[in-house]
Amino acid sequence: MKAQLNNGLTLEYECFGSARDPAILLIMGFAAQLTHWPVNLCEALARDGFYVIRFDNRDVGLSSKLDNLKPPNLQWKGLQRAMGFTPKAPYNLNDMTSDAISLLDVLGIERAHIVGASMGGMIAQLAAIMYPRRVLSLTSIMSSSGNRKLPNPDKKIIKALMTPADDPNDPESVAQRLAINLKLLMSPLYPTSDADLLAKARVDTQRAYHPPGRMRQLAASLTATDRRKALRKLKIPVAVIHGDSDPLLPPAHGEDTARSIPGAQMHMIEGFAHDFPVQLMPRLAAIISENASRSKGRP
Repeated sequence: MKAQLNNGLTLEYECFGSARDPAILLIMGFAAQLTHWPVNLCEALARDGFYVIRFDNRDVGLSSKLDNLKPPNLQWKGLQRAMGFTPKAPYNLNDMTSDAISLLDVLGIERAHIVGASMGGMIAQLAAIMYPRRVLSLTSIMSSSGNRKLPNPDKKIIKALMTPADDPNDPESVAQRLAINLKLLMSPLYPTSDADLLAKARVDTQRAYHPPGRMRQLAASLTATDRRKALRKLKIPVAVIHGDSDPLLPPAHGEDTARSIPGAQMHMIEGFAHDFPVQLMPRLAAIISENASRSKGRP
């Protein structure tokens, strides 16, 4: 389904459960489509009595592509950030946060439980900061507070994630590159077979593939500011979920996020990295549901 936002963009979204139930909005991370939210997680939350919405962020999947914007110079922006400056980008995470809230407007949802993963966790945090009356609870998964003193990602991981496919115009070559990246982020205690990773990569590549959007989203992440001061003012139930084996955002990122939010509950999961292994979805669903149950918006 498609939602036409008041800013002119169109977001692709899918829903699970009854619209009469309290809403949970799932916000995915960098360059990841709504399909990265596992169906079994969405269905488990729906069984728990929630109306679950997952969507493609701008510039990814089947949502609007902003190809009218000038492509970012990522090397220059990375250097600016390393020097302590906040570089400019075609758009920022605040803009992407407004997209998410606008989707709730289109769906007629006044308040929702917000759940975000990785870059989506940063957007979810901003939703709670920027739109406090719209957010019932916050669950931040494999994300960060924006604290620049935290450990950097594994350099080998970053290099691999930025390596293009051998033939960017060949869907099979693109899928094989994506499968390699998925394996690098895989949870060591909950492995997925190479065949299943490639099958998932093929499905995602066939659904949508748009490298320029990926670069603009990365620029938005690079320009993100430190959210710790604002996070300290949150007065809603917050759960922080992180893996002790995350190579992209090391465990200190999750711990710092939880430490920055009064009353936040930290859930550090052994053997969990930067993916969504099917074996862990019941546990994640239980944490999200329990956190939402602490909100006044949950019957």
